[in-house]
Amino acid sequence: MSGKLILGLAASLVLSGCAGLVATTSPTTRPEAATPAAPAVFDAGMVSAADPRAAEAGATILGRGGSATDAAIATMLALTVVEPQSSGIGGGGFLLLADAAGAVQSLDGRETAPQAATADRFLDETGKPLPFRSAVVGGRSVGVPGNIALAAKAHAAKGRLPWADLFQPAIQLARDGFTLTPRGYRSLSRQPDAGAHDEEARAIYYGADGKPLPLGTTIRNPALARTLEELARNGPDGFYKGELAQRIVAEVAAETPSDGKMTEADLAAFTAPERPAVCGTYRVYRICGMGPPSSGATTVLAALIQLEGFDLAALGPDSPVAWHLIAESQRLAYADRDLFLADPDFVDVPVAQLLDRTYLRRRGALIQPDRTMETVTAGLPTRTLARGAGYEERGTTHFVVIDRQGEVASWTSTIESAFGSGIMVGGFYLNNELTDFSFVPHRDGREVANRVGGGKRPRSSMSPTVVYGPDGKLLLVVGAAGGATIPVQVIRALVGVLDWKLPVDRALALPVLFAPGDTVTVEQGSKLETMIPALRALGHGSVRAAEMPLKTNAVQVIDGRLAGAGDPRSEGVAIAQ
Repeated sequence: MSGKLILGLAASLVLSGCAGLVATTSPTTRPEAATPAAPAVFDAGMVSAADPRAAEAGATILGRGGSATDAAIATMLALTVVEPQSSGIGGGGFLLLADAAGAVQSLDGRETAPQAATADRFLDETGKPLPFRSAVVGGRSVGVPGNIALAAKAHAAKGRLPWADLFQPAIQLARDGFTLTPRGYRSLSRQPDAGAHDEEARAIYYGADGKPLPLGTTIRNPALARTLEELARNGPDGFYKGELAQRIVAEVAAETPSDGKMTEADLAAFTAPERPAVCGTYRVYRICGMGPPSSGATTVLAALIQLEGFDLAALGPDSPVAWHLIAESQRLAYADRDLFLADPDFVDVPVAQLLDRTYLRRRGALIQPDRTMETVTAGLPTRTLARGAGYEERGTTHFVVIDRQGEVASWTSTIESAFGSGIMVGGFYLNNELTDFSFVPHRDGREVANRVGGGKRPRSSMSPTVVYGPDGKLLLVVGAAGGATIPVQVIRALVGVLDWKLPVDRALALPVLFAPGDTVTVEQGSKLETMIPALRALGHGSVRAAEMPLKTNAVQVIDGRLAGAGDPRSEGVAIAQ
């Protein structure tokens, strides 16, 4: 492997060094550079991703002199091959591009609804919301994919290597094959309505008996290899125009049992705009994330700033009171999120007001360490909007790249549910991203901000995040997968590193508590499950333990060196190059 070290498939901590890498939870003395080369911020770059084959693809590109952006694109393409249930070129994402000095750009590759889509797209003939799985599988749920346009925009801004070079690791994986891992096998087994929906997909991943191919099988996807070769030659036009675009439109339209079908014009019109990065201060740290249509940065920052009045460091991760406070802050942040967050091209999202420090201090004052708030509502007045409800992406992935020069790429990528819509074209699954819209467009005579609209992007929880220390230097890059739990996973990691001073691998191993409303869900089998009686004693009437779709990846800067980690619940790794 071109990466110098991989440490573990369940969780990893990798520290970069000049002459080699030391597998340890604390950094060793940094060796002097062997030759007086041009100054570099780090002795080695690093990739953290949810699959080791994809992380290796990114590390290979770093080893060839590629930028963090180049390596992130190669990682995204490789994940299309080896993690088809989660993300890929049939979906979209959000990408932060940053540097060690604090400059942050945010690019929006979120999918768009067809121009002909209407607000009642996910209602049945009686006006009631469709059952979720009925809405997911098929063409009704497919948005115009954004990842290739996003990659092209990022490459134009920050790429060093030729576009075609970035496709080679993924092409090789698709052509020569990759081993079916336990996580991939479980996904194929648990979600056959989407995974085996399409005949092309069944031929790749399932046997003649209709069951997933056995664990450890070498999977080859020659159709995807050909698609990637075409995109390597022709760039984004190879996706959004021409034969592939025609095939996508035909497949989606054939499985859309309603008006509002996708057209070739929808694909040709897609863009990946740059959005204002959303940054704020938590204690002494500057934290930046993705703004609307992502709810990630506003939710993460609101929840953290509301907690500034409490000494989480003194309480520590074993305190039920600490987790109670985190739960209460989540309830407040998610109430604002559910009411206001949507596509800013269609809805006036009050980002500045939601993150105003005076406002958030007032919200935080509602939180008490010895009791639970009886009711929680959004904190800003509105006469026109109703709180929306719906389902959000679960088949998502996040990856982080930092190169030797300190350039950063933090990319959350998704096709939404496992295997997306189930429709496969050219060897890749198409997303079901439109089910991230609120199914019900109106409540009590008010419009839901996240209702369906032609050309509109659905709200997302994806939360790519970059943190700078009090000295202004890069400190941590993190993101997660798991639908509406994504901001919570990021909050957990940030509290773990910034308040509890844990190394990044231990921070990602912390349990997760999810409290977007009146019910508190704690990670099943974790130490939080033993705290349920204490949480109930603090006033949380509904507390339950459940399995949650958790998957976080991060890279931390420690004394001028990089420490990477993959979530211990996943097959994630960090690789230095």
